[in-house]
Amino acid sequence: MTDVMSYVSGTSDTPLLGKTIGQALDDAAASWADRPALIDRGTGTRWTWAELRDQADAFAAGLLALGLKPGERIGIWSLNRAEWALTQFAAAKAGLILVTINPAYRLTELEYALNLVGCAALVTATQFKTSDYIGMLNTLAPELATAQPGALRAAKLPTLRMVIQIAGNAPGTIPFSEVAKRGSDIQRAELKRLAAALQFDDPINIQFTSGTTGNPKGVTLTHHNILNNGYFVGRGCVLTPQDRICIPVPLYHCFGMVMGNLAAVTNGAAMVYPGEGFDPLATLEAVAAEQCTALYGVPTMFIAQLEHPRFKEFSMASLRTGIMAGSPCPIELMKKAIALMNLREMTICYGMTETSPVSFQSAVDDPLERRVSTIGRIHPHLEVKIIDPEGRIVPRGEKGELCTRGYSVMRGYWAQADKTAEAVDAGRWMHTGDLATIDDAGYCNIVGRIKDLVIRGGENVYPREVEEYLYRHPKIQDVQVFGVADPKYGEELCAWVRLRDGEQLTERELQAFCEGQIAHQKIPRYVRFVDAFPTTVTGKVQKYKMRQAMEEELGVQAAKTA
Repeated sequence: MTDVMSYVSGTSDTPLLGKTIGQALDDAAASWADRPALIDRGTGTRWTWAELRDQADAFAAGLLALGLKPGERIGIWSLNRAEWALTQFAAAKAGLILVTINPAYRLTELEYALNLVGCAALVTATQFKTSDYIGMLNTLAPELATAQPGALRAAKLPTLRMVIQIAGNAPGTIPFSEVAKRGSDIQRAELKRLAAALQFDDPINIQFTSGTTGNPKGVTLTHHNILNNGYFVGRGCVLTPQDRICIPVPLYHCFGMVMGNLAAVTNGAAMVYPGEGFDPLATLEAVAAEQCTALYGVPTMFIAQLEHPRFKEFSMASLRTGIMAGSPCPIELMKKAIALMNLREMTICYGMTETSPVSFQSAVDDPLERRVSTIGRIHPHLEVKIIDPEGRIVPRGEKGELCTRGYSVMRGYWAQADKTAEAVDAGRWMHTGDLATIDDAGYCNIVGRIKDLVIRGGENVYPREVEEYLYRHPKIQDVQVFGVADPKYGEELCAWVRLRDGEQLTERELQAFCEGQIAHQKIPRYVRFVDAFPTTVTGKVQKYKMRQAMEEELGVQAAKTA
């Protein structure tokens, strides 16, 4: 056993950026004026950095002309479109705090989010597939239909004054395309004044946590938090102005807006949106047509592309790097992405919204074994420690809770000081709730969630470990392992399994595959074969929903705890 403790810090010769997001866009336009900045295949938009800067300035001036003031909150409720990025950069220039709202939210969730942070304005999509955004808004705020545009007074949304509609002109709304026309020389002069007055430590973004239990919390992030994180993530992928990042992940989430858009603006790479929502075929088409060099996604997205019946029709030759993140990355999937999609410099990222988000990333030149079996090493300018339940740092190689400290840690949860105090301690350490180990070379491995840990008859079982073993089975495409209540052992192990097309497997055959290979307490007691897992919009699997479904099916209840 080593005596070295599980503490690492990211020393770096590259200084942190001391600028706002607006200044970063101005710098990008000055450095790479005619290089491609944004390609939105869904709307046909193609802007250079100079054009994106000009569009953002005009839209920001329009927002000020509408009466919005620095520090006010502007929500955006839309899927991936050029208007999303434009709102992101324009809000930053105007000093408005961008509130990124999950496009999957429905009435109760939308009402909660807008009111928690007191949004004064909302930029909304019109519709997408079965989601009628304007219809939902009219249900929540019927006053909109008869309101003067920009002067809404809604009983259920008391702070909301204006609704800006993308690709539409419903009663009471301001068309997105009209906003820039509102700005005058007065607002443009105000923008110049703001450029010098805004500070990089000002809050600029509120993102809502997934909220697997209770209501989502509003994570408050600064220019400094997210601009630097995007910058160093981009450097981790060795991005340059010659690169094009395919971004099929949602922009409302850190993965899209920070690791995508802000990595691009700080490193000069182009942002490529394949379409509004994730579609494996559209993503493959975008990579091939736009000669993308980087591809982002959560594991389920890469599986969907690799398994697509037309996968072999598209050249992946332009790809070099990318990021797989959002949930644990199966080793076999990582190997396939490298071998079949040409992602030879693929990286793994780990983090959470509260840390802007990334704190660990594998390097493009890490040995393959390191890249497929760990989440890499600590990011520049950050610190991490692994602690036991008493808060003491554990020796290298021992499991414990991962805690992060540094520039990336959030300002706090908006208007929830009590929740902030539970997550960030007096030493400014963010407690992640993830169980991890750090080896002697500083590589980190996530072994599970504290809440996911299964305690069977007093034995600790880490679902991630069992999943990695089951991924070796040639018939298994995807698997999730979790605990269910059990009157004898406290908890028993359950596996939900997605088989490859045309394959068959029985519960007994799967258990036999485990016998003699992994400890008996790690062999799933229950196995269910399913077509899909419940997930969030970002592709994070919701194990608590699986547990609820299984406990209901089995007629068992979790033991009451104090």
